[in-house]
Amino acid sequence: MRLSGLFHLGVVYLLWGSTYLGIRIAVQEGSGFPPMIMSATRVFAGSLILYALARIVKKQSFNLTKKEWTILAVSGLALWWGGNGLVAIAEVTVPSGYAALIIACTPIWVAIIESVLDKKRPSFLLVLSLLIGVTGIAVLNWPAIQSGHMDDLFGGFLLIVAGLSWGAGSIYQKRMDVQSSPEVSSAVQQFSGGIALLITSFVLQEPSMNPAPSAWWAWGYLIVFGSVIAFTSFVKALKLLPPNIVFTYAYVNPIVAVLLGFFILGEPITQWTLAGAGLVILGVLGVFKEQKNGILLSD
Repeated sequence: MRLSGLFHLGVVYLLWGSTYLGIRIAVQEGSGFPPMIMSATRVFAGSLILYALARIVKKQSFNLTKKEWTILAVSGLALWWGGNGLVAIAEVTVPSGYAALIIACTPIWVAIIESVLDKKRPSFLLVLSLLIGVTGIAVLNWPAIQSGHMDDLFGGFLLIVAGLSWGAGSIYQKRMDVQSSPEVSSAVQQFSGGIALLITSFVLQEPSMNPAPSAWWAWGYLIVFGSVIAFTSFVKALKLLPPNIVFTYAYVNPIVAVLLGFFILGEPITQWTLAGAGLVILGVLGVFKEQKNGILLSD
């Protein structure tokens, strides 16, 4: 594992944890931003910025093969349409911290997918670490589970599907090994995802947007820090680190999201939050230890 890869993973840890708050502010009731339109315009803007960065600043080529265009388009649909789009719909009604906690299940889907693809059983330590992480997620979600509100349950279902879609898209991208730069890959993926999100908005007949000032600020933050900086770091981390290491971000992001939700939106932090957070961190450490056995860190 390269130290540069761990740096990019740290960026993903912090910035993607904050995007749950940004999404909630942008699409919550009264914000004036329908979720699909918000997501579509966000990723379209991100793709244009990345295109300009790749072509004008770094002089990179978009002369990809047909196979590479297909791989990036398919992975972009899974990541931004199935992943990010469903998160935006869910966060119309559910708190940002809750959304981040459900998405924390993503490493479970990744482990299952990779085990099936590789036809090999995961190590005992990895299974134990995942179980500890899942237990932490369950503890964190227990108050929401007890309430039994249909909106929360439906939102939770959408978030589970979103995590599965994001994990599948990321594994597909990793295994197909596209040789384009992270900026080019990200631009193409976000453009394809943006098209699908826009079409979905028309199909769902979302109302026209009339965002409040706070929603505009959140939208801008999501573009710069979520779609451009953090997503590019995510693509670089996937190239430099094992997938199970990269997907530990889904354990850390909820902690960042819960803390930000508490300080900015007043979302509660209870004894369930603290106990669950401790288990999640323990699960992350276990996954790191399993992946580091016999592997030399290098820069």
